[in-house]
Amino acid sequence: PEVTVYDCMDELSAFKFASPELFENEQKLFKKADLVFTGGQSLYEAKKDQHERVFAFPSSIDAEHFRQARAITKEPEDQKNIAHPRFGYCGVIDERIDISLLGKAADLRPDWQFIMIGPVVKISDQDLPRGANIHYLGGKDYQNLPAYMAGWDVALMPFAINDSTKFISPTKTPEYLAAGKSVVSTPVRDVVRSYGENGLVHIASTAEEFVAGCEKALQENAPQRIAKADKFLAKNSWDKTWSEMQKLTLEQAAKGIKLASA
Repeated sequence: PEVTVYDCMDELSAFKFASPELFENEQKLFKKADLVFTGGQSLYEAKKDQHERVFAFPSSIDAEHFRQARAITKEPEDQKNIAHPRFGYCGVIDERIDISLLGKAADLRPDWQFIMIGPVVKISDQDLPRGANIHYLGGKDYQNLPAYMAGWDVALMPFAINDSTKFISPTKTPEYLAAGKSVVSTPVRDVVRSYGENGLVHIASTAEEFVAGCEKALQENAPQRIAKADKFLAKNSWDKTWSEMQKLTLEQAAKGIKLASA
């Protein structure tokens, strides 16, 4: 028997330049789907009343891939000459990034180096904050991300708090933690609930708070932090997530068999 699964990973209709047809198409998916999986708790709460079988799954990652960052010592060519301390971000640079906060934080600490890795999309290069201590290195291959993270002192998630980030559950949170990095983030709901409240991520709303969070992150006991993060990540592995998804799908398929034979 066939089982149709709608895997809802983002509230795409809230993104900049989103097609108005996205909402209509999603309604069609709800009618067709037997199961709905959401990428995080906030998205689950937004969708749970639109279908009778909605299940939340947190961001899962290839932890072993990012764990390589803990042992890599060879620096990428375009990062090796940047001074420390380094505060890094990797991901798409678009309307979800609080570029004003980034610029202010860089101004507050001109002795710190801010490294931004990822393509610039849907916003103008001219709007990006510029300064001697902000480095835009462009997009990088997934395989090379651990090498860049290895050279950072702190990993950042400077997300804007707006409609496009209301339901996100950033995969980079567990990626950074698997890489052994201390993390500072703005108060994205799923980051606060899953990681901030568990003492795994420093949460900051303003540029001043962000700088203070980075200062705390620099002082952390690394072995203790990494051990705590590893314990948390072990509960949210890809294998565990897939196992739960597979179980739900097979249960749904079994229901179809019973209905067909009734």
